[in-house]
Amino acid sequence: MSAFLAKEGCATVGFEKSMWTVTIDGARILLGAHIDDFVLTCANRQVLDGFCARLLDAFEGTYEKALQDYLGCEVTRDMEKGTMYLSQTQYNEEILRTDNFWNATPRLTPTQPNTRLNKDDCDKNPAPDFHRRHRGIVGSLGYLVTMTRPDLAWAYSELSKYVQFPRKNNMLDAEHVLCYLRGTWNQTIRYSRDSHENPNVWWGWVDADWAGDTDPRRSHTGYILMMNGGPISWKSRRQDNVSLSASEAEFVAASLAGQEAIYLREMLTKFWIFSNYGHSSVRRQPRLCCDERKSGVLKVLPSY
Repeated sequence: MSAFLAKEGCATVGFEKSMWTVTIDGARILLGAHIDDFVLTCANRQVLDGFCARLLDAFEGTYEKALQDYLGCEVTRDMEKGTMYLSQTQYNEEILRTDNFWNATPRLTPTQPNTRLNKDDCDKNPAPDFHRRHRGIVGSLGYLVTMTRPDLAWAYSELSKYVQFPRKNNMLDAEHVLCYLRGTWNQTIRYSRDSHENPNVWWGWVDADWAGDTDPRRSHTGYILMMNGGPISWKSRRQDNVSLSASEAEFVAASLAGQEAIYLREMLTKFWIFSNYGHSSVRRQPRLCCDERKSGVLKVLPSY
């Protein structure tokens, strides 16, 4: 595949080795790949069809035309209104019916308020069936978080910490998430060209929970980056090291969000997302909002 793409004149995008771009007869083609599934887009249908024909001459496959489903993620577009929706309603329903939660009473929050799992909730020798069911629920939630559900990221992070040694409390929390999923199973991510006065302006929020993990006393990072009315990247995870102050925890969280922003900036730049709208170099940097003033000072004056 790499040899074919190189022959076509394709170049990788930013730091990503599974995305390419190429210009043919003045038309730009953007490609993204996951193993043997490709997504291709181009404003010129004739150029796109020709490229796909050459691709299928070299490799066995099918050309599905307009994108409607990708890796279990449903894609709905309205070209006239300039909107696109991403969802996993079919997968959500499959999860809920598999675990007999389709008729469950919906919950308003992904996790129970004011509760945290800790090592005291662990069982070093869980029953095999119990363990298998808990792992299955957590694994299913992980796929949702990766694709379309940033609202489940915190709950998934908490459940994953003790997935090897679950006990009753762990299962109760996992089932609580399923009840929340029942009430939000058909929610979607919406992107729109009219969501901002300037298309493709991006921004984000980042926060940290200092020493929130009661076992190792490590802090927790959470961030989300937005563009055109919807999230384009998010993460909720425990930090690698122990922070000695709230400012340090916030600084670490902002650093992780900044790394993701740099990664996305290179990708979006190579995809001409910014150049198409005449963005300056300043507009290519997202505005990250943080609620800790001291961590902002640390970014400018590390000696502080």
